Amino acid sequence: MTLLAAILLVVLMFSGAPLFAVILGAALLGFYTSDIDLSVIAIEIYNIASTPLLSSLPLFTFAGYLLSESNTSQRMLRLIRAVFGWMPDGLAIVSVIACAIFTALTGASGVTIIALGALLLPALIKQGYRERFSLGLITSSGSMGLLLPPSIPLILYGIIVQQVGVGATFEFEELILSGVLPGLLMILVMAGYILWVHRDEPKQRSKFTWSELYMAIRESIWEIPLPILILVGIFSGVMAVSEVAAIAVLYVLIIEVFIYREIKFSKLPDIITQSMIMVGGIILILGCSMAFTSFLVDAQVPTILFDWINNHIESKWTFLLILNLFLLFLGAILDIYAALIIVVPLILPVAISFGIHPIHLGIIFLANMQIGYFTPPVGMNLFIASYRFNRPVNELYIACLPFMFVLIGVVFLITYWPALSLFFVKH
Repeated sequence: MTLLAAILLVVLMFSGAPLFAVILGAALLGFYTSDIDLSVIAIEIYNIASTPLLSSLPLFTFAGYLLSESNTSQRMLRLIRAVFGWMPDGLAIVSVIACAIFTALTGASGVTIIALGALLLPALIKQGYRERFSLGLITSSGSMGLLLPPSIPLILYGIIVQQVGVGATFEFEELILSGVLPGLLMILVMAGYILWVHRDEPKQRSKFTWSELYMAIRESIWEIPLPILILVGIFSGVMAVSEVAAIAVLYVLIIEVFIYREIKFSKLPDIITQSMIMVGGIILILGCSMAFTSFLVDAQVPTILFDWINNHIESKWTFLLILNLFLLFLGAILDIYAALIIVVPLILPVAISFGIHPIHLGIIFLANMQIGYFTPPVGMNLFIASYRFNRPVNELYIACLPFMFVLIGVVFLITYWPALSLFFVKH
Protein backbone atom coordinates (compact mmCIF):
# COMPACT_ATOMS: atom_id res chain seq x y z
CA MET A 1 0.00 0.00 0.00
CA THR A 2 2.84 2.38 0.87
CA LEU A 3 4.55 1.63 -2.45
CA LEU A 4 1.27 2.24 -4.29
CA ALA A 5 0.84 5.59 -2.53
CA ALA A 6 4.40 6.61 -3.44
CA ILE A 7 3.82 5.69 -7.09
CA LEU A 8 0.59 7.69 -7.04
CA LEU A 9 2.46 10.74 -5.70
CA VAL A 10 5.02 10.49 -8.52
CA VAL A 11 2.23 10.20 -11.10
CA LEU A 12 0.48 13.24 -9.61
CA MET A 13 3.72 15.23 -9.68
CA PHE A 14 4.39 14.55 -13.36
CA SER A 15 0.74 15.06 -14.32
CA GLY A 16 0.82 18.68 -13.15
CA ALA A 17 -0.76 18.41 -9.71
CA PRO A 18 -0.37 21.53 -7.50
CA LEU A 19 2.99 21.64 -5.76
CA PHE A 20 1.47 21.94 -2.27
CA ALA A 21 -0.61 18.78 -2.85
CA VAL A 22 2.43 16.72 -3.79
CA ILE A 23 4.47 18.01 -0.83
CA LEU A 24 1.60 17.51 1.61
CA GLY A 25 0.98 14.01 0.23
CA ALA A 26 4.64 13.16 0.74
CA ALA A 27 4.51 14.47 4.31
CA LEU A 28 1.34 12.49 5.08
CA LEU A 29 2.85 9.33 3.61
CA GLY A 30 6.09 9.80 5.52
CA PHE A 31 4.44 10.37 8.90
CA TYR A 32 1.96 7.53 8.31
CA THR A 33 4.70 5.00 7.53
CA SER A 34 6.64 6.19 10.60
CA ASP A 35 3.61 5.72 12.88
CA ILE A 36 3.62 9.41 13.84
CA ASP A 37 0.33 11.13 14.60
CA LEU A 38 -0.76 13.12 11.55
CA SER A 39 -1.82 16.02 13.78
CA VAL A 40 1.84 17.11 13.64
CA ILE A 41 1.08 18.56 10.19
CA ALA A 42 -1.64 20.81 11.60
CA ILE A 43 0.78 21.90 14.33
CA GLU A 44 3.41 22.89 11.75
CA ILE A 45 0.88 24.89 9.73
CA TYR A 46 -0.27 26.62 12.95
CA ASN A 47 3.36 27.47 13.78
CA ILE A 48 3.67 29.20 10.40
CA ALA A 49 0.44 31.13 10.97
CA SER A 50 1.64 32.36 14.33
CA THR A 51 4.95 33.71 13.02
CA PRO A 52 5.07 37.49 13.72
CA LEU A 53 6.78 38.27 10.42
CA LEU A 54 4.10 36.52 8.37
CA SER A 55 1.59 39.39 8.43
CA SER A 56 4.09 41.66 6.67
CA LEU A 57 4.19 39.34 3.64
CA PRO A 58 0.62 39.93 2.33
CA LEU A 59 0.79 43.64 3.20
CA PHE A 60 4.00 44.34 1.26
CA THR A 61 2.73 42.17 -1.61
CA PHE A 62 -0.54 44.13 -1.81
CA ALA A 63 1.40 47.41 -1.81
CA GLY A 64 3.56 46.10 -4.65
CA TYR A 65 0.53 45.13 -6.71
CA LEU A 66 -0.98 48.59 -6.20
CA LEU A 67 2.21 50.24 -7.43
CA SER A 68 2.40 47.97 -10.46
CA GLU A 69 -1.21 48.80 -11.44
CA SER A 70 -0.60 52.57 -11.33
CA ASN A 71 1.71 54.81 -13.38
CA THR A 72 4.39 54.70 -10.70
CA SER A 73 6.85 53.08 -13.13
CA GLN A 74 6.60 56.02 -15.56
CA ARG A 75 7.04 58.65 -12.86
CA MET A 76 9.91 56.76 -11.27
CA LEU A 77 11.67 56.36 -14.62
CA ARG A 78 11.34 60.06 -15.37
CA LEU A 79 12.77 60.99 -11.96
CA ILE A 80 15.75 58.61 -12.20
CA ARG A 81 16.46 59.77 -15.75
CA ALA A 82 16.37 63.40 -14.63
CA VAL A 83 18.94 62.59 -11.91
CA PHE A 84 21.27 60.17 -13.73
CA GLY A 85 20.50 60.64 -17.45
CA TRP A 86 23.35 63.13 -17.98
CA MET A 87 25.97 60.47 -17.21
CA PRO A 88 27.84 58.61 -19.99
CA ASP A 89 25.50 55.85 -21.18
CA GLY A 90 23.02 57.44 -18.79
CA LEU A 91 19.87 55.88 -20.20
CA ALA A 92 21.25 52.33 -19.96
CA ILE A 93 22.39 52.91 -16.39
CA VAL A 94 19.05 54.54 -15.59
CA SER A 95 17.35 51.37 -16.90
CA VAL A 96 19.28 49.19 -14.42
CA ILE A 97 18.56 51.52 -11.48
CA ALA A 98 14.88 51.90 -12.39
CA CYS A 99 14.38 48.13 -12.72
CA ALA A 100 16.15 47.50 -9.41
CA ILE A 101 14.05 50.04 -7.49
CA PHE A 102 10.76 48.92 -9.05
CA THR A 103 11.52 45.24 -8.36
CA ALA A 104 12.47 46.08 -4.77
CA LEU A 105 9.13 47.87 -4.24
CA THR A 106 6.91 45.33 -6.02
CA GLY A 107 8.81 42.12 -5.22
CA ALA A 108 8.12 40.78 -8.72
CA SER A 109 10.75 40.86 -11.47
CA GLY A 110 8.34 39.80 -14.22
CA VAL A 111 6.10 42.78 -13.42
CA THR A 112 9.13 45.07 -13.83
CA ILE A 113 9.78 43.80 -17.36
CA ILE A 114 6.12 44.25 -18.30
CA ALA A 115 5.76 47.69 -16.67
CA LEU A 116 9.09 49.25 -17.70
CA GLY A 117 9.94 47.26 -20.83
CA ALA A 118 7.57 49.14 -23.14
CA LEU A 119 9.09 52.43 -21.95
CA LEU A 120 12.76 51.45 -21.93
CA LEU A 121 13.25 49.35 -25.08
CA PRO A 122 12.13 51.99 -27.63
CA ALA A 123 14.01 54.71 -25.74
CA LEU A 124 17.25 52.68 -25.69
CA ILE A 125 17.04 51.82 -29.40
CA LYS A 126 16.18 55.44 -30.28
CA GLN A 127 19.28 56.64 -28.44
CA GLY A 128 21.49 54.33 -30.49
CA TYR A 129 21.84 51.18 -28.39
CA ARG A 130 21.82 47.89 -30.27
CA GLU A 131 18.54 45.99 -30.03
CA ARG A 132 20.15 42.78 -28.74
CA PHE A 133 22.05 44.69 -26.05
CA SER A 134 18.86 46.53 -25.03
CA LEU A 135 16.84 43.31 -24.82
CA GLY A 136 19.50 41.63 -22.69
CA LEU A 137 19.85 44.68 -20.45
CA ILE A 138 16.13 44.97 -19.66
CA THR A 139 15.59 41.21 -19.25
CA SER A 140 18.56 40.75 -16.92
CA SER A 141 17.82 43.96 -14.98
CA GLY A 142 14.27 42.78 -14.34
CA SER A 143 15.40 40.68 -11.38
CA MET A 144 17.72 43.32 -9.95
CA GLY A 145 16.46 44.63 -6.65
CA LEU A 146 15.40 41.38 -4.99
CA LEU A 147 18.12 41.99 -2.39
CA LEU A 148 17.07 45.58 -1.67
CA PRO A 149 14.58 46.57 1.08
CA PRO A 150 11.82 45.70 1.69
CA SER A 151 12.68 42.51 -0.28
CA ILE A 152 9.72 40.14 0.03
CA PRO A 153 11.93 37.08 -0.73
CA LEU A 154 14.23 38.04 2.16
CA ILE A 155 11.21 38.34 4.47
CA LEU A 156 10.14 34.83 3.44
CA TYR A 157 13.68 33.55 3.99
CA GLY A 158 13.65 35.02 7.51
CA ILE A 159 10.36 33.27 8.26
CA ILE A 160 11.74 29.91 7.08
CA VAL A 161 14.95 30.27 9.11
CA GLN A 162 12.91 31.12 12.22
CA GLN A 163 10.87 27.96 11.73
CA VAL A 164 13.91 25.72 11.14
CA GLY A 165 15.58 27.20 14.22
CA VAL A 166 19.24 26.36 13.57
CA GLY A 167 22.32 28.52 13.33
CA ALA A 168 23.19 31.91 14.79
CA THR A 169 20.29 34.13 15.83
CA PHE A 170 19.87 37.54 14.21
CA GLU A 171 17.52 40.49 14.15
CA PHE A 172 15.21 40.86 11.18
CA GLU A 173 16.56 44.37 10.56
CA GLU A 174 20.04 42.85 10.17
CA LEU A 175 18.71 40.43 7.55
CA ILE A 176 17.10 43.21 5.51
CA LEU A 177 20.18 45.44 5.75
CA SER A 178 22.45 42.57 4.70
CA GLY A 179 21.13 42.71 1.15
CA VAL A 180 21.92 46.40 0.62
CA LEU A 181 25.66 46.21 -0.12
CA PRO A 182 25.47 43.07 -2.35
CA GLY A 183 22.47 44.57 -4.18
CA LEU A 184 24.26 47.87 -4.77
CA LEU A 185 27.39 46.00 -5.88
CA MET A 186 25.38 44.20 -8.56
CA ILE A 187 24.00 47.51 -9.83
CA LEU A 188 27.47 49.12 -9.87
CA VAL A 189 29.03 46.17 -11.73
CA MET A 190 26.21 46.25 -14.29
CA ALA A 191 26.82 49.99 -14.77
CA GLY A 192 30.57 49.36 -15.14
CA TYR A 193 29.93 46.66 -17.73
CA ILE A 194 27.69 49.03 -19.72
CA LEU A 195 30.41 51.69 -19.74
CA TRP A 196 33.07 49.13 -20.74
CA VAL A 197 31.01 47.75 -23.64
CA HIS A 198 30.53 51.24 -25.06
CA ARG A 199 33.99 52.55 -24.19
CA ASP A 200 34.92 53.15 -27.86
CA GLU A 201 31.53 54.49 -28.89
CA PRO A 202 30.15 58.03 -28.56
CA LYS A 203 28.73 58.42 -25.06
CA GLN A 204 24.96 58.44 -24.91
CA ARG A 205 23.83 61.32 -22.71
CA SER A 206 20.77 63.36 -21.90
CA LYS A 207 21.19 67.01 -21.05
CA PHE A 208 20.70 67.76 -17.37
CA THR A 209 18.22 70.55 -16.68
CA TRP A 210 16.99 71.84 -13.34
CA SER A 211 13.53 72.39 -14.82
CA GLU A 212 13.19 68.70 -15.79
CA LEU A 213 14.42 67.60 -12.37
CA TYR A 214 11.91 69.93 -10.70
CA MET A 215 9.05 68.63 -12.86
CA ALA A 216 10.03 65.00 -12.22
CA ILE A 217 10.19 65.58 -8.45
CA ARG A 218 6.90 67.45 -8.50
CA GLU A 219 5.24 64.62 -10.45
CA SER A 220 6.57 61.95 -8.03
CA ILE A 221 6.34 64.03 -4.86
CA TRP A 222 3.92 61.63 -3.16
CA GLU A 223 5.83 58.45 -4.05
CA ILE A 224 9.35 59.62 -3.17
CA PRO A 225 8.71 59.32 0.62
CA LEU A 226 7.61 55.65 0.33
CA PRO A 227 11.06 53.94 0.37
CA ILE A 228 12.21 56.41 3.04
CA LEU A 229 9.15 55.55 5.14
CA ILE A 230 9.86 51.82 4.83
CA LEU A 231 13.57 52.12 5.63
CA VAL A 232 13.14 54.49 8.57
CA GLY A 233 10.26 52.40 9.92
CA ILE A 234 12.21 49.14 9.80
CA PHE A 235 15.58 50.37 11.03
CA SER A 236 14.50 52.93 13.62
CA GLY A 237 13.23 50.19 15.92
CA VAL A 238 10.14 52.24 16.72
CA MET A 239 7.79 49.96 14.76
CA ALA A 240 7.59 46.25 14.07
CA VAL A 241 8.02 45.13 10.44
CA SER A 242 4.33 44.23 10.21
CA GLU A 243 3.40 47.75 11.38
CA VAL A 244 5.70 49.27 8.76
CA ALA A 245 4.03 47.09 6.12
CA ALA A 246 0.56 48.19 7.25
CA ILE A 247 1.53 51.87 7.10
CA ALA A 248 3.13 51.37 3.67
CA VAL A 249 -0.06 49.77 2.31
CA LEU A 250 -2.23 52.56 3.71
CA TYR A 251 0.09 55.21 2.29
CA VAL A 252 0.17 53.60 -1.20
CA LEU A 253 -3.60 53.13 -1.13
CA ILE A 254 -4.19 56.80 -0.30
CA ILE A 255 -1.82 58.24 -2.91
CA GLU A 256 -2.81 55.91 -5.78
CA VAL A 257 -6.57 55.93 -5.16
CA PHE A 258 -7.26 59.39 -3.72
CA ILE A 259 -4.37 61.63 -4.83
CA TYR A 260 -3.22 60.33 -8.23
CA ARG A 261 -6.62 58.65 -8.80
CA GLU A 262 -5.09 56.05 -11.12
CA ILE A 263 -6.74 53.09 -9.40
CA LYS A 264 -10.51 53.10 -9.20
CA PHE A 265 -12.43 51.68 -6.26
CA SER A 266 -14.02 49.15 -8.59
CA LYS A 267 -10.57 47.77 -9.43
CA LEU A 268 -9.45 47.27 -5.83
CA PRO A 269 -11.22 43.91 -5.29
CA ASP A 270 -9.43 42.46 -8.33
CA ILE A 271 -6.03 43.73 -7.14
CA ILE A 272 -6.64 42.38 -3.63
CA THR A 273 -7.70 39.02 -5.08
CA GLN A 274 -4.63 38.74 -7.36
CA SER A 275 -2.18 39.68 -4.63
CA MET A 276 -3.74 37.40 -2.02
CA ILE A 277 -3.88 34.45 -4.42
CA MET A 278 -0.13 34.78 -4.78
CA VAL A 279 0.41 35.13 -1.01
CA GLY A 280 -2.01 32.30 -0.26
CA GLY A 281 -0.12 30.01 -2.61
CA ILE A 282 3.18 30.89 -0.93
CA ILE A 283 1.82 30.33 2.59
CA LEU A 284 0.11 27.06 1.63
CA ILE A 285 3.31 25.68 0.09
CA LEU A 286 5.28 27.00 3.08
CA GLY A 287 3.04 25.23 5.59
CA CYS A 288 3.11 21.93 3.69
CA SER A 289 6.87 22.18 3.14
CA MET A 290 7.60 22.79 6.82
CA ALA A 291 5.50 19.72 7.67
CA PHE A 292 7.47 17.69 5.14
CA THR A 293 10.71 19.12 6.55
CA SER A 294 9.68 17.91 10.02
CA PHE A 295 9.32 14.41 8.62
CA LEU A 296 12.75 14.66 6.96
CA VAL A 297 14.27 15.77 10.27
CA ASP A 298 12.59 12.86 12.09
CA ALA A 299 13.92 10.55 9.39
CA GLN A 300 17.39 12.09 9.92
CA VAL A 301 17.65 13.04 6.23
CA PRO A 302 19.63 16.26 6.95
CA THR A 303 22.06 14.20 9.06
CA ILE A 304 22.46 11.64 6.29
CA LEU A 305 22.93 14.47 3.75
CA PHE A 306 25.51 16.14 5.98
CA ASP A 307 27.41 12.88 6.49
CA TRP A 308 27.49 12.26 2.73
CA ILE A 309 28.69 15.80 2.00
CA ASN A 310 31.23 15.62 4.83
CA ASN A 311 32.65 12.39 3.39
CA HIS A 312 32.99 13.86 -0.09
CA ILE A 313 33.56 17.56 0.57
CA GLU A 314 36.03 18.68 3.19
CA SER A 315 36.40 22.35 2.36
CA LYS A 316 33.83 25.04 3.11
CA TRP A 317 34.85 26.84 -0.08
CA THR A 318 34.29 23.75 -2.22
CA PHE A 319 30.86 23.37 -0.66
CA LEU A 320 30.06 27.00 -1.52
CA LEU A 321 31.14 26.44 -5.13
CA ILE A 322 28.89 23.39 -5.49
CA LEU A 323 26.08 25.28 -3.73
CA ASN A 324 26.33 28.13 -6.25
CA LEU A 325 26.19 25.77 -9.22
CA PHE A 326 23.21 23.98 -7.69
CA LEU A 327 21.35 27.24 -6.97
CA LEU A 328 21.99 28.62 -10.46
CA PHE A 329 20.45 25.47 -11.90
CA LEU A 330 17.61 25.60 -9.39
CA GLY A 331 16.85 29.24 -10.20
CA ALA A 332 16.50 28.40 -13.86
CA ILE A 333 13.84 25.72 -13.32
CA LEU A 334 11.98 26.84 -10.17
CA ASP A 335 10.26 30.01 -9.03
CA ILE A 336 12.15 31.88 -6.31
CA TYR A 337 9.40 31.44 -3.69
CA ALA A 338 9.03 27.70 -4.31
CA ALA A 339 12.82 27.32 -4.24
CA LEU A 340 13.08 29.14 -0.92
CA ILE A 341 10.33 27.11 0.69
CA ILE A 342 11.47 23.70 -0.53
CA VAL A 343 15.27 23.93 -0.51
CA VAL A 344 16.25 26.27 2.36
CA PRO A 345 15.13 23.89 5.18
CA LEU A 346 17.33 21.17 3.67
CA ILE A 347 20.50 23.12 2.93
CA LEU A 348 20.43 25.40 5.99
CA PRO A 349 21.60 22.77 8.55
CA VAL A 350 24.34 21.60 6.18
CA ALA A 351 25.52 25.18 5.55
CA ILE A 352 25.54 25.89 9.29
CA SER A 353 27.74 22.83 9.83
CA PHE A 354 30.33 24.39 7.50
CA GLY A 355 30.29 27.58 9.56
CA ILE A 356 28.23 29.65 7.12
CA HIS A 357 26.12 32.35 8.77
CA PRO A 358 22.36 32.04 8.02
CA ILE A 359 22.27 35.64 6.74
CA HIS A 360 25.18 35.01 4.38
CA LEU A 361 23.45 31.88 3.10
CA GLY A 362 20.27 33.89 2.43
CA ILE A 363 22.13 36.49 0.38
CA ILE A 364 23.94 33.77 -1.60
CA PHE A 365 20.60 32.06 -2.22
CA LEU A 366 18.81 35.16 -3.48
CA ALA A 367 21.77 36.40 -5.52
CA ASN A 368 21.75 33.10 -7.41
CA MET A 369 17.98 33.18 -7.80
CA GLN A 370 18.23 36.66 -9.37
CA ILE A 371 20.42 35.22 -12.12
CA GLY A 372 18.28 32.10 -12.39
CA TYR A 373 15.38 34.27 -13.57
CA PHE A 374 17.16 34.80 -16.91
CA THR A 375 19.32 31.66 -17.11
CA PRO A 376 18.64 29.51 -20.21
CA PRO A 377 16.84 27.36 -21.02
CA VAL A 378 13.80 27.97 -18.79
CA GLY A 379 14.48 31.15 -16.80
CA MET A 380 11.08 32.74 -16.19
CA ASN A 381 12.04 36.26 -17.29
CA LEU A 382 13.26 34.99 -20.65
CA PHE A 383 9.73 33.89 -21.53
CA ILE A 384 8.11 37.01 -20.05
CA ALA A 385 10.45 39.20 -22.11
CA SER A 386 9.87 37.06 -25.21
CA TYR A 387 6.12 37.62 -24.82
CA ARG A 388 6.44 41.31 -23.90
CA PHE A 389 8.79 42.27 -26.75
CA ASN A 390 7.46 39.73 -29.27
CA ARG A 391 10.91 38.22 -29.86
CA PRO A 392 11.93 34.54 -30.16
CA VAL A 393 13.12 33.18 -26.84
CA ASN A 394 16.35 31.98 -28.51
CA GLU A 395 17.17 35.62 -29.23
CA LEU A 396 16.71 36.41 -25.54
CA TYR A 397 19.09 33.57 -24.62
CA ILE A 398 21.90 35.13 -26.65
CA ALA A 399 21.08 38.67 -25.49
CA CYS A 400 21.23 37.78 -21.78
CA LEU A 401 24.36 35.61 -21.74
CA PRO A 402 26.92 38.46 -21.35
CA PHE A 403 24.97 39.98 -18.46
CA MET A 404 24.58 36.55 -16.87
CA PHE A 405 28.34 35.91 -16.88
CA VAL A 406 29.04 39.38 -15.44
CA LEU A 407 26.59 38.86 -12.57
CA ILE A 408 27.84 35.32 -11.90
CA GLY A 409 31.20 36.93 -11.17
CA VAL A 410 29.48 39.19 -8.62
CA VAL A 411 27.74 36.19 -7.06
CA PHE A 412 31.09 34.47 -6.50
CA LEU A 413 32.42 37.66 -4.93
CA ILE A 414 29.40 37.76 -2.61
CA THR A 415 29.91 34.07 -1.82
CA TYR A 416 33.59 34.22 -0.96
CA TRP A 417 33.52 37.63 0.75
CA PRO A 418 31.13 37.05 3.69
CA ALA A 419 31.86 40.46 5.22
CA LEU A 420 29.97 42.09 2.37
CA SER A 421 26.74 40.43 3.53
CA LEU A 422 27.52 40.53 7.25
CA PHE A 423 28.69 44.15 7.44
CA PHE A 424 25.60 45.25 9.39
CA VAL A 425 25.33 42.11 11.55
CA LYS A 426 26.19 42.57 15.23
CA HIS A 427 28.73 39.85 16.09
